[in-house]
Amino acid sequence: MPQRTRRAWPAAAVLAAVAVAVPVAAVATTGTATASGAKLSHRQAAHKLSKAGIHWTSSGHCSSKNNPHCTSFSGIHSGTVKGIVAFKKSSHCGITITGGTERGHASGKYSHGNGYKLDIDPTGCVTKHIKHAFKYAGKRGDGAPMYKSSAGDVYARESSHWDITYK
Repeated sequence: MPQRTRRAWPAAAVLAAVAVAVPVAAVATTGTATASGAKLSHRQAAHKLSKAGIHWTSSGHCSSKNNPHCTSFSGIHSGTVKGIVAFKKSSHCGITITGGTERGHASGKYSHGNGYKLDIDPTGCVTKHIKHAFKYAGKRGDGAPMYKSSAGDVYARESSHWDITYK
């Protein structure tokens, strides 16, 4: 039987073959922020937050996404929930969420309504942790001082709460 010789494919040829064979993957992720994971229902997110010992409050005592007086988690990204859980663990602070995905917040790609942001009570413990653990990143357009984590999460101190963006 004749002996076969192995042929090494150049890396460029392998990458080109993969790019031709899997064009759907490139199309599916173009222009989307995939770092924050799947969108969760209010019930799914509330369960994960409750399990982590994170509380929330609502001025309207409700959870409807369409009511600005509610605190809703409908459509929140799993990465946003993971982010606030990780923050609670690293800070050892009690966390109370005061704003989620409900109407009434500013719009934009990385907005509350799109599942990337949460508002939390600015307790002394929370504020101290943010100011010591993260790097000051200047002021936002509205004057809110910002702090940025090494992961790129932004903590902005608004008048009545910390506005957190998890990307």
